[in-house]
Amino acid sequence: MEPITLAQLLEAVHGRLLGSFDRLDTPISKVETDSRSIHPGTLFLPLVGERFDGHAYINPALEGGALGCLTAHERDSYRTDRFYVKVDDTERALGRLAAWYKNRFPIPFLGVTGSVGKTTAKDMLAAVLGVKYKVLKTEGNHNNNIGLPLTLLELDSSHQMGVLEMGMDKFGEIDYLAGIVEPDVGVITNIGDAHIERLGSRENIFKAKCELLPHVKGDGVLVLNGDDPLLAALEGTLAQRTVFVGEGEGLDYTARDLSSDGAGHLFCRVKTPRSQFEANIPALGSHMIYPTLMAAAAAEALGMAPDEIVRGIGAFLPTKMRMNIVRCKGDIVILNDAYNANPQSMRAAAAVLGDAQGRRKVAVVGDMKELGPGSEQFHRAVGGYFAQAGTDRLIAVGDLARFMAEGARDAGLGQADWFPTLDAARNALSREVRAGVTILVKASRSMAFEKIVDYLLANVPQ
Repeated sequence: MEPITLAQLLEAVHGRLLGSFDRLDTPISKVETDSRSIHPGTLFLPLVGERFDGHAYINPALEGGALGCLTAHERDSYRTDRFYVKVDDTERALGRLAAWYKNRFPIPFLGVTGSVGKTTAKDMLAAVLGVKYKVLKTEGNHNNNIGLPLTLLELDSSHQMGVLEMGMDKFGEIDYLAGIVEPDVGVITNIGDAHIERLGSRENIFKAKCELLPHVKGDGVLVLNGDDPLLAALEGTLAQRTVFVGEGEGLDYTARDLSSDGAGHLFCRVKTPRSQFEANIPALGSHMIYPTLMAAAAAEALGMAPDEIVRGIGAFLPTKMRMNIVRCKGDIVILNDAYNANPQSMRAAAAVLGDAQGRRKVAVVGDMKELGPGSEQFHRAVGGYFAQAGTDRLIAVGDLARFMAEGARDAGLGQADWFPTLDAARNALSREVRAGVTILVKASRSMAFEKIVDYLLANVPQ
């Protein structure tokens, strides 16, 4: 963060000074929401959650060296050597500060959302744009009302692009985040069933994702998945220039002649309105054409040449636990896709595992959350995906995962076993750690399946 003054902070957050501190030229060079992470020049911003209230940590933060704080409440007393800025809501004030700060940087910003693959698309966009520009991108899961503003506050004068991921689980969240970013390029990866429990239908998920659209600048570009029927129906209806990507005929950006080495690379020929080129994508699964094409579309809109785009695609690195390929001693491969799961991403993962030709293919899968009344049906269908993909064994862990095992058996997979917990599955898991095996690990975030990856790694023969 480049320094701002207390006077600028008051303007940005629509705040009011409390107490007697009045040095408006005080420089602020860091915003922290954790009182344990205070550095010189820090503003402490207390957040309020269901089970915590950061206002309780204002005094420790100030004692730890914070210059001052935001507060949604009047206080009983005020230090004379620290500032207190009264705001209506500290979370909303964080958003206002981020929007104000972002507007100091006249660079292009890209906003990425979608039900499946938005993190992968964000990473691919950043990799491609990073060949030519210095890019600030969302790290980890910082795609919400807290993480996105904090990411924007990391901008400095060296950055030339910003790639911001936007997540949601209810109406209004994308509208709020996109209003902060006001993207020059908007990307929607697809419309799936993630969060259908809260939103009720895929059509409502579509409406929630489309909250991005009015915030993309009028002279900006929208990059949409043309193979998604809901998104494809937007053709000709939007004010911004819109391009569609995918496998379908007549789309603006397409991928043809797909092939894979089965070990870590997907190859295809990319056709754009301006050029054609061969792409070597360092990832598995035919679904990887979508982030690749979206990155190509955004890069061309932002002035990049085909050779630069090719280099950027080759530099792609996925976020941790997003289909990370872990090669172990003894010809053992673990596909660590443990970060999250929904029916669409499970289907893609099943296809990736199915491409592991000549190997024993094992799927270790767990519960998918927030799927509502159709949850049992979704889980059974996922079991069927793995059976149809040629999986040799499915190990399902978790309460809902038993329906995956049942669905896999119904679809003809004889070796489909269910265990209620990781402890119960340990023996079955350890027996699969052997030469020539590829093991996929995937479940919703709350299942913490990284523990299963750790257990498998611990059982690799040394």
